[in-house]
Amino acid sequence: MNNKNYALIGWLSCSVFWCSYFLMSSIRPDYFHRNKAVSELGSVGAPNAIFWNIIGFILVGLLIALFSAGLHKSISASGKGRLASYLLIGSGLLWAFTGVFPGDFEDRDSLTMILHTVGSLGGGLFFITAVFSYIPAMRASAYWSSSVLPSVSIAVLFILSGFLRSGTAPALGQKIGFLLFFIWISFMAFKLYKDERAAPSLERE
Repeated sequence: MNNKNYALIGWLSCSVFWCSYFLMSSIRPDYFHRNKAVSELGSVGAPNAIFWNIIGFILVGLLIALFSAGLHKSISASGKGRLASYLLIGSGLLWAFTGVFPGDFEDRDSLTMILHTVGSLGGGLFFITAVFSYIPAMRASAYWSSSVLPSVSIAVLFILSGFLRSGTAPALGQKIGFLLFFIWISFMAFKLYKDERAAPSLERE
């Protein structure tokens, strides 16, 4: 696949997630955006949980991982960024992992809840680490160097959104974090779509 195909996959992951989220939350009269976690749409015992876990977590996670592989081909034409690519692909796979092990909010010590939490927190940690690990590779690329500041800025805001996950509306902070994550995906997909270099190897020394 070419850069445009991978970019479209990135945008598709964003669209699938948000469309699924608003659809699933709209048919749950007991779901409130301010204080209900996204994972509760697919939690153990939740109505239509299997739909959310397959579409909102597993499918979206696999799309993110595939997009990440295509992004790496463009960013790492200089040969740098291998670790960052593994981390970003891993973030997508951990996203999918959370759908395999739904959260059990009635028994937070259960194995499935522990594994769900590992996937959720691990995916966010992998994403943040990948963004900062990609800085040298992006700076080495004439095309991607201008994207370092926007990329890092979004990641910093993503980190700061974690401080909003407390108080009377903890889930609102979580939604902001999800929004920033997909803004990053959308931005990088846009840059990838615009990358019309026929042969990435031209940047190699």
